[in-house]
Amino acid sequence: MENVNKPSTSIKNWAIDDRPREKLLAKGPAALSNSELLAILLNNGSKNKSAVELAREILKLGSDNLNELGKLSLHDFKQVKGIGQAKSIIIAAALELGRRRQASFALEKPVVRSSRDIAQYLQASLKDYNYEVFAVVFLNRANKINHFEIISKGGITGTVADPRIILKKALEEDATSIVLCHNHPSGNLHPSRADEELTKKIKDAAGYFDIKIIDHIIVSEEGFYSFADEGIL
Repeated sequence: MENVNKPSTSIKNWAIDDRPREKLLAKGPAALSNSELLAILLNNGSKNKSAVELAREILKLGSDNLNELGKLSLHDFKQVKGIGQAKSIIIAAALELGRRRQASFALEKPVVRSSRDIAQYLQASLKDYNYEVFAVVFLNRANKINHFEIISKGGITGTVADPRIILKKALEEDATSIVLCHNHPSGNLHPSRADEELTKKIKDAAGYFDIKIIDHIIVSEEGFYSFADEGIL
């Protein structure tokens, strides 16, 4: 029987200019494709596939879109043969760092002058959740952002926020005003009756501590809805 040697899939056998690490050193990270950058994180491939080939399969899980890839779970990544728990954790950590970078403020605390000033940050922070979360932005006297925190997590159709937890945190952060926020994974930006009632409940309770609720913003990938802009706060 004829002995046919299959070509090795190892990146070490590639031309130096084609190897992701060497290419990054020579040309910088911007010169690499998404699959090449992901291959560097994976470090190595499997028995029959190179790290770049594995990376391409992972990217296909998100239709070659990093935004969609960021919505996947560790279990989803492990559907690719050759990707175990360790590599899945690396991928999830990298995507989370990217998300946090996009959502990060500059070192200088930004001033909130309008709903749009804060909506972009909130969209970046909450867009990948496929269930509802309720978050609060805490502001100081100069309307600069002191702190952002997710207060509660719920299901696909709703979440519950406890006014006592929100106000306790506001006092700890020495906030004089706050912005309430939650996401609608469905994409529908219109507030529910429950959203309006919860907003009033928190606003009334905050008044006893001279803390002002300056807005309640609902975000989705389609945009945002501001209670203040719509005159229902």
